[in-house]
Amino acid sequence: MVTTTIPHPQNTPIQSVLIVGNYCHDVLLQGGAVFAETLGGAASFISNVFTALSVSFHLTSKVGFDFKYPVNHEPIVIPTSKTSVFHAYFDQGHTDNAHQDRVLKRVEVCDPINPSDLPDKMFGFGMAVGVGGEILPETLEKMVETCDAVFVDIQALIRAFDKNDGTVKLVGLKESGFYHLLPRVKFLKASSEEALFMDVEEVRQWCCVVVTHGKDGCEVYWKDGEMKIEPFGANQVDPTGAGDSFLGGFVGGLVHGLVVPDAALVGNLFGSLTVGQIGLPKFDLRLLQRIKDEVQRRKLHSTCWFESRDDSMPAGHDEFRASLASSKLVSTCSVWDVPRSPGSVEAAEVVSRFCL
Repeated sequence: MVTTTIPHPQNTPIQSVLIVGNYCHDVLLQGGAVFAETLGGAASFISNVFTALSVSFHLTSKVGFDFKYPVNHEPIVIPTSKTSVFHAYFDQGHTDNAHQDRVLKRVEVCDPINPSDLPDKMFGFGMAVGVGGEILPETLEKMVETCDAVFVDIQALIRAFDKNDGTVKLVGLKESGFYHLLPRVKFLKASSEEALFMDVEEVRQWCCVVVTHGKDGCEVYWKDGEMKIEPFGANQVDPTGAGDSFLGGFVGGLVHGLVVPDAALVGNLFGSLTVGQIGLPKFDLRLLQRIKDEVQRRKLHSTCWFESRDDSMPAGHDEFRASLASSKLVSTCSVWDVPRSPGSVEAAEVVSRFCL
């Protein structure tokens, strides 16, 4: 086993993250009737998790003159545009290009985020998390130039929108206009449905690929290996934003100094908490404190990234998962867990890429 120290001295402030993606307005429909309207967009779910985990971040987001939600991080208001609006239909038939649990339609679209909209400073972490086509190739290119490590949600790259009714469809990653930037990205996150629109075996040669499987947890792929990270049980009410909350928890864990398998557990936990509520979730304050305490304790035992050739999880990983599951019991959203099973990991190869 070879160890290398992580670039996270324990006495320095948590590094700041740049989040790039538009806020939007989500309308949830069933049986032809609206049953919820809420603040949406990956940026809103991720910033919600970051606030919960006390992660410092800067948010670049655009909205229209009609934006009506109170937020802690003010967006750029475009006076000549409306805020992006998505309608989510929970009772329409599944198609090859739709989410399994709902059909999404973009009915309003705000302006894209240009490179000039990004702050003129360096960040330790960058997140390209557009939902409505607002991330441009040139914007992502600037992010990889100004951020040490960039995380991309594939939905920001491969979503296309029907010209007639705005139905969200997916295109192949190679046809997206972003493919040439993948060697400069550290992590690419996709749902299991979205992963069908890329060649995972090819993409993993350039960057780490994280594929979420909902109630079945997630998998991380890197050049020479892969690992499965176990889920946390949940009572699903609304799947909207679960993947975004996962990504927020995952990156938040890495920012706090966790190794990749442990950070993915934090991502799975926040994803499970999100599906138990409609729209942007509110987290139990006691739960949040216990999660932060457990993350801090785990961080104290994760002072090194490590490279292992024995296909084993980092020491104490199962215990960390058990402690997070126990912490979740204080939440009123969900009170059960699922059995643990062993997985394989080679954390060093993944994180060495992340640290470059």
